[in-house]
Order: sequence, then C-alpha cells, then structure tokens
Amino acid sequence: MPVTTPAPRGITDRPVRSPARRLLSERAALTGAALVALFLAVALTAPLLGSLAGEDPYTYHLDALSDGGVPLGTGGGISADHWFGVEPMTGRDLFAIVVHGARTSLLVGLAATAVSVLLGLLVGITAGWYGGWYDRAVSRAIDVLIGFPWLVFVIALGAIVPAGFPKPLLLVLVIGFFGWPTMARVVRGQTLSLRRRTFVVASTALGAGSGHILFRQLLPNLSATVIVYATASIPGMIGAEAALSFLGVGVPPPTPAWGRSIGDAIAWVQTDPMFLIFPGAALFLVTLGFNLLGDGLRDALDPRADGLRR
Repeated sequence: MPVTTPAPRGITDRPVRSPARRLLSERAALTGAALVALFLAVALTAPLLGSLAGEDPYTYHLDALSDGGVPLGTGGGISADHWFGVEPMTGRDLFAIVVHGARTSLLVGLAATAVSVLLGLLVGITAGWYGGWYDRAVSRAIDVLIGFPWLVFVIALGAIVPAGFPKPLLLVLVIGFFGWPTMARVVRGQTLSLRRRTFVVASTALGAGSGHILFRQLLPNLSATVIVYATASIPGMIGAEAALSFLGVGVPPPTPAWGRSIGDAIAWVQTDPMFLIFPGAALFLVTLGFNLLGDGLRDALDPRADGLRR
C-alpha cells in the first residue's frame, strides 16, 4: 500500500500568485493606493479645484473676519463660498490652502525621496560590491549621519542660506541628503548577500566587468527592495517637510503648506478647531495611504508571505 507523505507546514500545491495579483488581493494596500491616487490628483489639479470653489490661496477676505481676526460663522466660516472656512487673521480660503498645500508636501516629499533613494542605492551597492577601505569608510559615514542632529543643522542652514535661494529646493536637498544612509545600509546588506550567489560568481568567472555585474546582475535583484523602501520612506519625508514648516523653517509664507497651517492653527484651536482639523486630516490621510501601500508592496513582492498565508 503506497505511503503518502504529508507536505511540510506552510507549503501548498497551489501555484504562487503573481505580485500584481497578490497586491490586488490586499484590501489595505488598495485603500492606500486609492488615497495616494486621490492626493496626487488633488495636487495636480489644485488650480482647477480652486477655480471650481471660486477661490485661490492668496486672496484675503477680511470681511469674513471679526475685529479680532476670528472667522465669522459656524465652523471657522464654513459656507457655500468657503467650503472649509477661512484662515484666521487673513481670511484666506482654507480649502484652497489645503489643496494647494498638497502640491508643496507631495513635491518636497517625492523629490526628497528620489534624492535619498538614488544616493542610498549608489553608495550602498558600490560599498557592498567593492568592499575594502571604501566599504569601511561608507559604513562609518552612515553611522555618523544616522546619529547626526539634522533638524538643528537645517534650522541653522536656513539662517545662512541666501534669501534668493529657492526654499523648496533647499528642503529637498537637505531632507534627501540626510535620508540616504538608511537606504544605503539596506542596499549594502542585500548586495553583500547577492555577491555570493552563483549567478554573480559565474559572471565574474566569465570575465564580466563591475559595471555589468552592478547594473545587469545586482540592480534587477535589488529592485523590489528599493521600491518597497522608497514607498515606505515617502511618509517620513512628507512628515519632515511638515515638521520644518511647523517650526517656521520650511517654505516661506504665503506659499500654502500643511505643516505651517498646522503650526499656525495651534494658537487658534480653541476658537477655530477646523483650521487645525482640515490640514491635519490631509497630512494624516496621505501618510496613512503611503504606509498602507508600502506594506502591501512589501507583501506582494515577497512570494514566501503568499505561501504562508494560504
């Protein structure tokens, strides 16, 4: 009588699904993707949305304020003309500030992420491949930068940079520069593991150059790690921009920015809580969306997680 050997736990005879199908089966990831798509659409169509509401973020409506600068009416001046109310002291339309602020936060967050990912990928993959003194120097630099008080440095830098230098560009460069060490450490560790794999050893034995191995062998195998890390780091970059704007060293007024609106709203939270709720909710939702999407991509690109769940 034939003996049937049971399959090991966690292993099934079902075919492994593709990353796209695994991602589509994750409700949380789809929710995050929908939130990200919504805010990207808001950022891209901010002028159109402002024109539909009949307002822009730079027009002052002093007639909507009391003598003390408090918005008149319910909910901070919410009305058919001002969907989210108006900003205290200036009377600027809060809906226009929020939708245009999406441009500032997403532009700085995405651009800073691109800078940090490119720097981290370049430094990490070369350190892991070449090793030696270069790897040791990079490892020490990563340790120093991870522990460096970058917030104090940014505040000091904002005081000495010439007034004509674009502040959004400064934020992108500084946030992106201090964001690459973690990415480099992850990529370096992956590269050290991949360089011992058979296909890399075989390519080296056949005379392949370092450029071929780095960009044709290692980089494709690092793509999943880079995509997941980049998606997961975007919320941190957006939060860093918001924190700097909150502290008054972000984009200068009157350019709309969620962080600065939240910082200004602290003094008005008792009399006009909507001034805090709307930009705070926008920042929370876009951060939640990128976090959910990043977690979903991590699970979708890992076939082992798919096998263990079923």
